[in-house]
Amino acid sequence: MIWTVYLSGEIHTDWREQIQAGAEAAGLPVEFSAPVTNHEASDAAGDVLGKPDEAFWRDHQSSKVNGIRTKTLLEQCDLAVIRFGDKYKQWNAAFDAGFCAAMGTPYVTLHNDDIIHPLKEVDASAMAWAQTPEQVVDILKYVTTAQ
Repeated sequence: MIWTVYLSGEIHTDWREQIQAGAEAAGLPVEFSAPVTNHEASDAAGDVLGKPDEAFWRDHQSSKVNGIRTKTLLEQCDLAVIRFGDKYKQWNAAFDAGFCAAMGTPYVTLHNDDIIHPLKEVDASAMAWAQTPEQVVDILKYVTTAQ
């Protein structure tokens, strides 16, 4: 079986590439999907429908277009890894975690220990909390290849 792993969350570091490289180096039976990680492209996703005058409506329109991809890929994944970084409040990542929890899709959170408290509900529904991409790769090794 090939596992589909959705990599959600923070877009300002190379954590996705680290997980993908680790999985490839280990020869794991996984394929990855992710949201659009180009911030400007994501913010402009709805502009093809016409650019509204007010920022709220531009964000609303773009979030709906982005939501087509996110919802579809989350529904299709076997496991989600949801990364919370240090720099920004990733409400979209928290939303993805809630969506996974509601669907019964297992997810692993990936974040530092200094944000345990604000993520306590998100972590409570997670199957695991990892602090490094290497730990995520180790989880993927176990769930995809352990006998």
